[in-house]
This record gives sequence, structure tokens and C-alpha cells, in this order.
Amino acid sequence: MIGVLVVDDDFMVSRIHRGFVEQVPGFRVVGTAHTGQEAIDAAARLSPELILLDLYLPDMFGLDVVVRLRAAGHDCDVMVITAAKEADAVRGAVRHGVVNYLLKPFGVDDLRQRLEQYARRRSGLGEVRVRDQADVDRALARASAPTAGLPKGLSPETARLVEQALRSAAETLSAAECADRIGISRVSARRYLEHLRDSGRAEVRLRYAVPGRPEHRYRWVSA
Repeated sequence: MIGVLVVDDDFMVSRIHRGFVEQVPGFRVVGTAHTGQEAIDAAARLSPELILLDLYLPDMFGLDVVVRLRAAGHDCDVMVITAAKEADAVRGAVRHGVVNYLLKPFGVDDLRQRLEQYARRRSGLGEVRVRDQADVDRALARASAPTAGLPKGLSPETARLVEQALRSAAETLSAAECADRIGISRVSARRYLEHLRDSGRAEVRLRYAVPGRPEHRYRWVSA
């Protein structure tokens, strides 16, 4: 069983998230916390394997919790669950090594898919036996499963940012809008969006609202 610590400043929301987690086989909630300091104390006391972490906490920003956990020697994984759509928050989460980033509001199936994906990665990495470079490469491929198979020249880190920007879009997103959100060029954003389309995780629609060439609008279609 994978022990989960649920961290959210809203008591009702944390109760709902706890109920969601308890519906997923292989996971159990070991505790809840409602502030950053409570989360740090609970991690030391309960040793969870995974923390579901809100970013908007009353005493500190959620990513600062991650920094303090690492400084204290806690190696638990962190999945961000938040309403924060800012590019800086997404980039910061990627830099801090979070295993996933789920936007509120969401349903139980959205969380279930991410927990099951996490469990598969965790299980796969636990079975790794390193004998040579090929074993190392396979282990890294498992750890970055959502961005595995990227075309040459595309990075997993930027792919995650583009994916998160597309997931968080209210409806559709153009390459230019995606580029502005995460701080890359429009051409680069278009390459990542086209990769998501080619892999079946996004679809493209054409908008003819203005004269000239139609605008390509992308929409996330798969978890």
C-alpha cells in the first residue's frame, strides 16, 4: 500500500480528496494537513510515500514545503493539486521534481488515473536492476513515461510545461498563446503541440475568424 498525506488548507476539500484516494486500490491515506508546517511535521511523523500538495497554503507557498522536506531528508514523492495556473508555478513544480500537477476542480477519475500512473512508475523503478547504460536508460524512460518517445530536439521538461498549459486552457490554445504562457518561442510551442496531436493526446481545430491563413487551435483530449 502506498501511504498518502493529503495537504489542503480547506478542511472540506481535504476530506473530499481523502475520499477520492481511498477509492483507488493500492493507496491509503495516512493523514491530512492544512498548513505548510503541519505538512512538514506530518511527513516526519507518518513517512508517507506520496504527498498530495496544494500550493496555496496559509503560512507558506506549497513549493516551499517541498524545499523544506528535501532539506530535512524526506524523500517522499509530491503530486501538486492546486488551482494555480501560473506558468511560474508549473515551471517551479517541474524543477522541484513533482510527479504530477493536477488542476482543481477535478473528478475522482482524474485523480485515479494519475495515482495509477504513479503506482506503475513506482513499481517499475523498484524492479530496476542496473548492469549497464542500457538499464539506466530504460529506468529513466520509465520515470518520464508521459514524455517518453519525444522527437529529437524536444525536452521532457518543456513537454511537461506545454502539456500543463494545454490541460489548463479553458477551451483551446494556439501556439502563440502557449508560447506566451510558458516563455518559449511560438515555433517551439508549435512543435510540442504537434507532438501531442500526433501522439493522440491533443486535437487541432482551425479557426477562420480573421482574414488570411486559419489559426490552429489545440485542445487536450486525453489523460
